Amino acid sequence: MPKDLQVLWENCLSVIRDNVSPQSFKTWFEPIKPLKIADNTLTLQVPSQFFFEWLEEHYITLLKKVILKEMGPEGKLEYSIIMENNFNSSKPYAVKVPTTNKKELLNPSVHMPIDLGKNKSIPNPFIIPGLKKINIESNLMPNYTFENFVEGDCNRLARAAGYAVSKNPGGTSFNPLLVYSATGLGKTHLIHAIGIEIKKNFPNKTVLYVPADRFANQFIDAVKNNSQNDFINFYQLVDVLILDDIHLLAGKEKTQDVFFQIFNHLHQNAKQIILTSDKPPVELQGMEQRLLSRFKWGLSADLQVPELETRIAILEKKIYNDGIELPKDVVEYLAYSITTNIREMEGALISLIAQSSLNKKEITIDLAKRMIDKFVKNNAREVSIDYIQKVVCDYFDLPIELMKSKTRKREVVQARQIAMFFAKQYTKSSLATIGSHCGGKDHATVLHACKTVNNLMETDKRFRAYVEELEKKINI
Repeated sequence: MPKDLQVLWENCLSVIRDNVSPQSFKTWFEPIKPLKIADNTLTLQVPSQFFFEWLEEHYITLLKKVILKEMGPEGKLEYSIIMENNFNSSKPYAVKVPTTNKKELLNPSVHMPIDLGKNKSIPNPFIIPGLKKINIESNLMPNYTFENFVEGDCNRLARAAGYAVSKNPGGTSFNPLLVYSATGLGKTHLIHAIGIEIKKNFPNKTVLYVPADRFANQFIDAVKNNSQNDFINFYQLVDVLILDDIHLLAGKEKTQDVFFQIFNHLHQNAKQIILTSDKPPVELQGMEQRLLSRFKWGLSADLQVPELETRIAILEKKIYNDGIELPKDVVEYLAYSITTNIREMEGALISLIAQSSLNKKEITIDLAKRMIDKFVKNNAREVSIDYIQKVVCDYFDLPIELMKSKTRKREVVQARQIAMFFAKQYTKSSLATIGSHCGGKDHATVLHACKTVNNLMETDKRFRAYVEELEKKINI
């Protein structure tokens, strides 16, 4: 770049910088490249027709003033626009256009009619027919904050990574950040919390949350309307893109092509990308390898099934936030009964409160048990090792920590064996899993415990009465 051209443009930028917000300067002026000065005309290269139209509509007065200041009354401005034929690999070409109100692009070889009128709106796939200005709604759920997200061993890594991203979006090694887990374990809550925290820390950043199926449907509409480039340009404007359930793009080749372009642009410009999936990248089927390889650039963090203590904490947090009082044994029963899906567990809590309110009944453990029976169709499937251990420990008045310890006291050993017996009978857990929950025992110990309980039931009437009474409590 000639020195005089560089100096002239830097002088223009110094004036522009004082007259626009930092975010607007970064978005609309940093990408501009000065190409040449000839015949008192400054030629600026802009990345797209959309970009050119936005400058003409919103900043042309400012641009003309700085050009006249630096080049004198004869100074003129001309754009060189990088035009994309479509979203495939076709090579872009440049089109020159002077800054006038003429309704055509001027090029030695082609004439392309365009509308430069004041009614031109920014193509925003979230709003029809469009917006007059950049005012992208984040689509974030205000209740899904870090304050309402209960941390446990099951989600500590993902939460810590998400919090780090919220403090420095696009500036950490966690880009992209991909959070994966089975349904109902808090992926959507966590990514909304990241977005909300970014908005709080960086009010000028554009954060956008969009489910992957909506992204795909928007692209289909863009194809129908022959506006693929507008679609891409819109998504390239955001500073933080949060795409939920990326696995829903499986098999959609053209949509993946477009997302690949958007991903590359955002990543190269240090914009943050946050994704969720129901599987880790290595297990995603129907996704292009070039996309999968990019998912691996950052961090993939999983959310696991929450342990008992975390499930209880989640329920207590929700109860506190809703201003409700609930007996501790009811909270524990819900946490013990529904183990694999936080959303279902919270749904059961809401149903219980609704039942109590509508029927004007006090919330008791009996009401909770009746409601859970209706809420969970297959109750046997939902009986967990944790719940069995709690029932057995309550029955024998033992701390649950003692059952899980290595102690060989007779009363503890007997309670532990009964818990193993019922766990084998009422859960689908492997013998090794049952043993690990009961003091780190192996599968042989679990088999021995089941045999011992069966033998004692046949020879000891009092012991058989214990087991039968416990069985009723478990199956209530």
